[in-house]
Amino acid sequence: MRSFVAEFIGTFFFVLTAGLAVTGTSVGAISGLAMAGMLGAMTYAVGPISGGHLNPAVTLGILVRGRISWLVLLSYWVAQLMAGTLAALTFIFLKGSAVPQPLEPMVGQALLAEFLFTFALCFVILTVATSPATAGNSFYGLAVALTMLAGAFAVGSISGALFNPALALGFTFMGLLAGNSLWIYFVAELAGAISAALIFRSLLTRK
Repeated sequence: MRSFVAEFIGTFFFVLTAGLAVTGTSVGAISGLAMAGMLGAMTYAVGPISGGHLNPAVTLGILVRGRISWLVLLSYWVAQLMAGTLAALTFIFLKGSAVPQPLEPMVGQALLAEFLFTFALCFVILTVATSPATAGNSFYGLAVALTMLAGAFAVGSISGALFNPALALGFTFMGLLAGNSLWIYFVAELAGAISAALIFRSLLTRK
């Protein structure tokens, strides 16, 4: 239960911050900084309790890595997706209907962008948080935040730089992402996570 609550809290504040940041008066680079900052802070905050996944794709990658069970994956997914939904409802209460035109990206470009940078995010997390070579480090949250920030700068204009199915779900409910595009993010992000975990296992894991 402690891990469930920790994942819920961390994911909620990350998704809410992302929604408010991209619809605020200062968007672009500033919104990317806000998202990365909250992600890094919440990773540090709940990492000692739940591992600080805050992302269904990351949780899937850690399952494939062999560090959690299917039961843990399902409980984390419930917490993360519930948090994304509640964050969307909070966003609607705070912002009302004052949202821009929902993002409806080009399918091929968005699939590739979300796949590549979700891969990068998951690979970084697996390396800094689950590798014996980096056990006990104090930089894991910073590494996660920097990867998120770099991805936002790199492909934000292509796919929105979500890299997180809970964030994609939240953005859909907020009206920031077209509902018919949601599948792109789930497919690309989960595939990126699985690929990162498989490559991590082949390159770095010491059983």
